[in-house]
Amino acid sequence: MARVQLALNVSDLESSVAFYSTLLGAPPHKRRPGYANFAVDDPALKLVLIEVPEDERGTGTTGALNHLGIEVDSTEAVEAATGRLSDAGLATFDERDTTCCYALQDKVWVHDPAGAPWEVYVVKDDNPASSPVAVGDRSALPLAEGACCR
Repeated sequence: MARVQLALNVSDLESSVAFYSTLLGAPPHKRRPGYANFAVDDPALKLVLIEVPEDERGTGTTGALNHLGIEVDSTEAVEAATGRLSDAGLATFDERDTTCCYALQDKVWVHDPAGAPWEVYVVKDDNPASSPVAVGDRSALPLAEGACCR
């Protein structure tokens, strides 16, 4: 099943988890320090919450968006998206076997016309032994070596 991913910067992870658990009618799929994600079937959504200090996050919608994505079922689907995006003349950045957001993933990144970062990704291992936390923003491609949801 493919699903849209929305990654949000939040300054209060606990109150955000409580709010989105109520809104979505489901508990988080994964919790780590400064991080939570919800894997919801209806609507098909992966909601990621990344804790950011309040003075860095801002209020309201300002600073709320970390990045967007589409979770797919296989590396082949990531490769197909890479080809489709590249064939359309879009600049892409590939990450394979990268640990990010507490999961081992293959992914491709692209920016929309306004600069919003999008990833198409597959989770290969949902709980690897070592995985960096997601922080910051993804305002510029290509990404730094070893970058994770920054």
